[in-house]
Amino acid sequence: MINLSEVLETNKMVSEQTLDVRTITIGISLLDCADSSLQKTCDNIYAKLMRIAKDLVKTGDEIGRDFGVPVVNKRISVTPVAIVGSACCKKPADFVKIAKTLDRAAKRLGVNFIGGYSAIVSKNMTPADEMLIRSIPAAMKATERICSSVNVGSTKTGINMDAVKLMGEIIREAAELTKKNDSLGCAKIVVLCNAPDDNPFMAGAFHGVSEGDAVINVGVSGPGVVNAVLKNCRGMDFGELCETIKKTAFKITRVGQLVAQEASKRLGIPFGIIDLSLAPTPAVGDSVADILKDIGLEHPGAPGTTAALALLNDNVKKGGVMASSYVGGLSGAFIPVSEDQGMIDAVEAGALTLEKLEAMTCVCSVGLDMIVIPGDTPATSISGIIADEAAIGMVNQKTTAVRVIPAIGKKIGDSVCFGGLLGYGPVMPVNRFSCADMINRGGRIPAPIHSFKN
Repeated sequence: MINLSEVLETNKMVSEQTLDVRTITIGISLLDCADSSLQKTCDNIYAKLMRIAKDLVKTGDEIGRDFGVPVVNKRISVTPVAIVGSACCKKPADFVKIAKTLDRAAKRLGVNFIGGYSAIVSKNMTPADEMLIRSIPAAMKATERICSSVNVGSTKTGINMDAVKLMGEIIREAAELTKKNDSLGCAKIVVLCNAPDDNPFMAGAFHGVSEGDAVINVGVSGPGVVNAVLKNCRGMDFGELCETIKKTAFKITRVGQLVAQEASKRLGIPFGIIDLSLAPTPAVGDSVADILKDIGLEHPGAPGTTAALALLNDNVKKGGVMASSYVGGLSGAFIPVSEDQGMIDAVEAGALTLEKLEAMTCVCSVGLDMIVIPGDTPATSISGIIADEAAIGMVNQKTTAVRVIPAIGKKIGDSVCFGGLLGYGPVMPVNRFSCADMINRGGRIPAPIHSFKN
């Protein structure tokens, strides 16, 4: 039973500590929309999205008002489009037509993003996979609300280095095509290893082929709540600190569980998972970096940062799994740069480098996220960054990702502004030494020895 003190505590989390339900995401299978005709496929996709998601935004707003908890984003994820379009798309431009169809549906429905303009190529690429990947820059230029992801590796399969090389080139091309908007297109492209099927957070969301026809996944975010609680924990030892984080994560997840079950009931769509991720925003007081500072760091990047982040991530997960039987997605702590004012401050203070961020990704939820790099960074260097992150994910059996923005015309010391949730970011230096000969080898890095479990 929920008592009065818990109600008052939750109200305080919302009013003073920026607790929110970051997203209600409907995952929708488009497998039954595929047709040998491109136009018919597009028509089927549009009709199905409009039918299943027609009440998503209205319902999310109503739940937010009824429960007093802001539901910030309403989103859709779809079956990887490389699969859906494989029978009808003969060239990259055909996939762009599907992207425009998805974008048109997103605008009509009022959702802020549709994820799933994706390809799963962790072992090799089909012709359709490669065509979709090559279409990504044009699709990002031609649309506003489409998010793209490519899974290039897994613990079971190894790393597809041909796809890694190609994605370095694709990110550079997308940066060029959207340079008038500070290369914004790259902010909606993520390269993953060990991508989960049920992630509600963009840009890596897609509706996995193991899912049903439609599902409700909810992402809850509460870095401001954890931050506020830890301000009262100075002087505690690590055992007490961990217990405090776990209990707070439990309470946050319960809010998400309540919202998810209500959304499922009102929309008539099965509930999938709760993703409890401390995903920051540019708002002051809604920062994962500030949590790390409350643990005892002068700035993220200081010695001890990776240990502090490991502690935070683990106890968020432990608290979450006690609150819901269906915790999934990514769940843990995100460490984007442009979306977290504390991370931006750390970069500008000289405390946080790309190399330290890479070390931190070994223990966070995802990886190198929303990092702005010089516009003249070679495609092979971007591929090298992707390969490093994929290797961390592959060996450690975890999800890792890269979302970097080579801001065309910008150099170290400059900054870019995307606005809204994507925030702004300083341009960070990239190691100037080349990895081109390695990237150009091609082929596949084999799976690690501990992948052979059966």
